[in-house]
Parts: sequence; structure tokens; C-alpha cells
Amino acid sequence: MYREKRSREFYLLAIFFAGFVFFLYGPLSAILILSFQGPNGGLTFPLSGTSLHWFANLLETQAVGDFGGSFRRSLALGLMVMAVTVIVSLLAGLAFRRRFMGSTALFYLTVASLVVPSIIISLGIGVLFQQLGLQPSWYTSAFGAHLTWTLPFGVLIMFAVFNRFSPAYEEAARDLGANSWQTFRHVVLPMIAPSLIGVGLFGFTLSYDEFARTLMTAGTFNTLPLEIYGMTTNVTTPVLYALGTVTTLFSFLVIAGTLGLIVHLNRRRTRT
Repeated sequence: MYREKRSREFYLLAIFFAGFVFFLYGPLSAILILSFQGPNGGLTFPLSGTSLHWFANLLETQAVGDFGGSFRRSLALGLMVMAVTVIVSLLAGLAFRRRFMGSTALFYLTVASLVVPSIIISLGIGVLFQQLGLQPSWYTSAFGAHLTWTLPFGVLIMFAVFNRFSPAYEEAARDLGANSWQTFRHVVLPMIAPSLIGVGLFGFTLSYDEFARTLMTAGTFNTLPLEIYGMTTNVTTPVLYALGTVTTLFSFLVIAGTLGLIVHLNRRRTRT
């Protein structure tokens, strides 16, 4: 009876996972296939031949859309957000290892932005900049808006990391004569480095793909998600699908490279 119940639960879970994979990658596979349309192909099936025409078209000057500029802005913004998210999350994780006055209130204020609708935060920051007489832009107002999204996740991850971190390693280092900086540099940092890389990846991908918090804060120049959204109402060729394929592959390469770096650090730490 127990085995039958376990088997039934396994099959239900397998069906659910299969449905999840289908709804996640089904639309992506359709875009991937349609991006290889022939030169005379349209936005829907069937394929009118196969070619790399629309990928080559990405390198040409477009009547509508600024692929290169929007990608560079999204990349720069993602890297800026990633760096600040890693540094602040690390410092917050270290600070919250000990209780201090106001720590509970500060924690809830930090994560409060996760429950506020993103478009409300975007609208509020955009209105605030206008009231202050400042021009919203991707590197100021959008940068701050993205941090309200990435920092709570980074802080929560580092809290979990330090909750499982044993102080015995630091005590052993101090017993051997290491000062606070040496203990952090040679003991704590190597052990939490994979987690910090994960926080960085999380911060970059959340910023790179963010739409709602960028909508009212990007100013004159669009980031890549805003550019793609604008193209959906103006572009009538499969070049839009080619752009989607390229950006998706870029995201997968970033994830694969980050995971490879984490595996390398874990192996290196194991050998030492």
C-alpha cells in the first residue's frame, strides 16, 4: 500500500513537472524555430524556408528599434546592480549575525518592497524624480528601482548562508593568530564565495530582465526589455524572434558560466 502511494505521488509529480517544462520552454522553442525563417518568412508558421537572414539583419541599421544601444544599457545596468547587490548583501549578512537595536524593523523594511507591486514602485520613483526636477534615466532612477527588487533577495540569501555558517572556523583562525581582516579574507570569504556568486547572478538576471520597475524610470533611452516590448507593436518581421533567441542564449551562457565558476571554486576549496 505504501509503495503504491509513493508510486502515485511520483507519477503526479512527474506529470506536474512535465507540464511546467512544457509551459516554460514551449513558447521559447516556437520563437527559436521561427527565428530561422527564410527571407520571405512571416511571424507565424509554417516556415518559409530556413536561413540565418534575420540574425544577420540584427547587425544592420533598423528602421524601428535600437538593439545594440538597448543591450549595452541593460548589460551596464545589470552589472551595476549586481555589484551593489553583492556588496550590500554581504555587509548586511555580516551585520545581522548579531542582534542590534532596530534590526527587526530594518529587516522588514528591507523585504517590504517584495510585496509592493513593481509598477507602483516604478511610478513612485518616476514621479519623485519629476517633482525634484531631475530627469529619470536608466543609470539613476532605474538603477535605484532595480535595487529595490534585487537587494531583498540578496539579503535573504546571505541571511540563510550565515545562519548555517559555523563560528568555529573563525574561532580556530583567531586561535592561530589571525586578526579580524585575515579571518574574513582567508576563512570566511572563500567559504561563502559560491553563495556570493549566486547572489551576483541573481542580481544581474533580475535587473537584466526587469520590465515593470524600468517602465517609468528609464527615461528617454530604453533598456532591452522595454525595447523588445516596443518592437512588438511596430516590427512585423522575424527579426524580433531572432533578437529573442540571441538574448535567451546570452542569458543561458551567463548562467552556465556562473555555475561553472561555482563548481571550480568548490573543487578548489575541496583540494585545499
